[in-house]
Amino acid sequence: MNAIKSVVVVVAVAAATGSVMPADTWAGSHDKGTGFMSIKASAIKWSDAPSIGPGAKIAVLEGDLKAAAPFTMRIKIPPNLKIGVHTHPATERVTVLSGTLYFATGDKYDAAKAQTYKRGDGFIVPVGMPMYGYTKKEESILQIQGTGPWGIQYPDPTDDPRKKK
Repeated sequence: MNAIKSVVVVVAVAAATGSVMPADTWAGSHDKGTGFMSIKASAIKWSDAPSIGPGAKIAVLEGDLKAAAPFTMRIKIPPNLKIGVHTHPATERVTVLSGTLYFATGDKYDAAKAQTYKRGDGFIVPVGMPMYGYTKKEESILQIQGTGPWGIQYPDPTDDPRKKK
């Protein structure tokens, strides 16, 4: 038997016995999560997010924000909300799904330095980088992805909405 026929026979036997490697193995590293997930906006369960500010909501779509594992969440920021300078212990990959977010990085809150991010825009913020943002007349919904654990810290305690009455 020549070399080509030998390869064909090996592949045919492997396919017949189910010992062929799955396609995702060939595609490189792949997270073996729970499988397919369907996310319908109408079925998302929102919870209050007091660490972001009054009226803010959060929905965790995937993962556990306290675990050292991938997560996907959405944040709903109401109109006219100012989010003071804060940091996160995880890199955030942010996409604006609706509305407009005014966002900047830096140690001091300066609304004039904020860039405008509209639907479809996004940005990536590394671990520990100080940031701040606000909305104006409309609500904004963000999708944030990263690898936890996730959290939020305000260097200036007066910026932390959980400490305001």
